[in-house]
Amino acid sequence: MNQDLDQIWKALSDETRRTILDFLRSGPKPTTAIVEQFPDLSRFAVMKHLDVLRQAALVVTREEGRQRINSLNAVPIRMIYERWVSKYEDLWASTLLRVKEMTERAAAPQSPARPAKTSGRKRKRKVRSRS
Repeated sequence: MNQDLDQIWKALSDETRRTILDFLRSGPKPTTAIVEQFPDLSRFAVMKHLDVLRQAALVVTREEGRQRINSLNAVPIRMIYERWVSKYEDLWASTLLRVKEMTERAAAPQSPARPAKTSGRKRKRKVRSRS
């Protein structure tokens, strides 16, 4: 199991391979369509990236005539999620909720202290003299 996860992490560690997986999210694609997405890479380089993705079981390939059709297999990504994300999501959810509440309190306008009501003129106090 750990060795399988290591292969998945290795496959996901490369930006080009993650881009290939993103491209395959919309549906199966022939290898030539994947190669065309990377004009700055040789066909050989793209094929090597696909091989790494296949070894990690992130891409499944079937042959249709002379074409190889590549499909995304999300199961290994789900394995990563279950092992590394789901166990910590409650912790992070509560932490993020506290950060949100603190930020909202800090951003809320502070109500100024209410000044005493005065009418522009000072009132004179009548002083009664006792005689």
